[in-house]
Amino acid sequence: MQPHTLQATQQKVLQGGTIVRAKNIVITEADYARLRRLVESSRMFRQRDAKHLEDLEQELERAAVMKAGEVSSDVVTMNSRVRVKDLNNGRVTTYQIVFPGEADIAKNRISVLAPIGTGLLGYSAGTTIEWQVPSGMRRFRILEVEYQPQAAAAAA
Repeated sequence: MQPHTLQATQQKVLQGGTIVRAKNIVITEADYARLRRLVESSRMFRQRDAKHLEDLEQELERAAVMKAGEVSSDVVTMNSRVRVKDLNNGRVTTYQIVFPGEADIAKNRISVLAPIGTGLLGYSAGTTIEWQVPSGMRRFRILEVEYQPQAAAAAA
């Protein structure tokens, strides 16, 4: 499938107080390529992650793919550190979205294949998302992207 254009990302996430899940994510070309490879190579070896791989693949299919320098610094990309508020319980947590082999829950390094990792990828600060996690449907607001590799590289 071809990624969508940036214009398609302009849909509202919140509409009349209801969360709309049809918003396209924004993703870098490098992240897109690496995540596509992850999905393809993991199909045979990660049967326990089949649902998470399917969710990630659906997100990638509707992604607006951009050059790294074109992605806004407030967008959650791979290896970004993001502060989110769980709107179900009010808890604020900082996560880093990483590839599966780098995940470490003790350090809040969340795999992109984990439901919250897939759910946050490609959205920007201020966005409220609704995502199915093992404990049920959760609502999260992205408060801040504290660190994004592309923005850090541009600033260096």
